[in-house]
Amino acid sequence: MKIVIISDIHGNFDALSHLPEDYDELWVLGDLVNYGPQPAEVISFIRKKATHVVRGNHDHSIGFGDDSHCPPRLREMAEATRRYTESVLSDEDKSYLRSLPLYLDVWLGKTHCRLCHAVPSDPPFAQFPSQPKYWEEECRRVRADILLVGRAHVPFGRWVGKTLLANPGSLGQPKSGEAAASYAVLKDGKFGFRSFHYPVNVTAEKVRAMPIAAPIRSELIAILRTGSVPQESNQPVFVRALAY
Repeated sequence: MKIVIISDIHGNFDALSHLPEDYDELWVLGDLVNYGPQPAEVISFIRKKATHVVRGNHDHSIGFGDDSHCPPRLREMAEATRRYTESVLSDEDKSYLRSLPLYLDVWLGKTHCRLCHAVPSDPPFAQFPSQPKYWEEECRRVRADILLVGRAHVPFGRWVGKTLLANPGSLGQPKSGEAAASYAVLKDGKFGFRSFHYPVNVTAEKVRAMPIAAPIRSELIAILRTGSVPQESNQPVFVRALAY
C-alpha cells in the first residue's frame, strides 16, 4: 500500500491539485484552510480524496469561530485571512471542519500510527517544540510506532526511542527556505520526504485579489515565493529523507 501524507495546505489549491503522486490512501494532518485564496476548493478535494483527516488549529478557528492560537508574529495575518476564509466557506464547509477529529490512531497491520496536527497532548494548538525531552514524553505517552505531526511547515524525521516522529512539511505554505510543496510517502515499510514545484505565480495572483490589507497580501506572497517568513528564525532542521 502506498500512502501519501500531507499537511498545512492552507487554502492553496494550486499546490494541492498539482500533487504529482498516485496513492492508495491520502492522509491529511490538518490546516486545510486559512492564509490561502481557495479554501473551499481545498475542502472539496479533501472530502473526495482523503482517507484520514485530522483538525488543525486553523480548521478549528474557522469551524468554531475561535482563536487560531498563532504566535504574535503571524497573528495579524491569521486574523485578516480568517475573516476572508469565513466569508467564502459555506455552512457545510464549516460543519465539516468542526467534524474533524483532533487525532486518529490508524493501524497498518501491526504498525500503530498516530495522526495529529501539533502534539498528542494538545493536538491542534501547541507550538511545535524542539526539545528532545519534550518529545520523549509525548512518544512514551502515545506508544505509537509512527507519530505523524504537522504545524511546523518544515519536513523532518527522527527516532525518539522506538517511535518514528515525522512531519511531512507544508504542502501549501512551506517554510523550509524553498518555494516547493512538501509531502511524505509511506510505502512498503519505508518513509520518505518529497517535494515539487507548482505555479506559485498563479497562486500569488489569487492572493493579490484577496480583499485583505495590501501589506498582508504582500507578505503572504513573499512567503509563497521564498518558503520563509521574513525575520523568522529557529526553524526545525530540514531533513530530506528517512527510512525506517
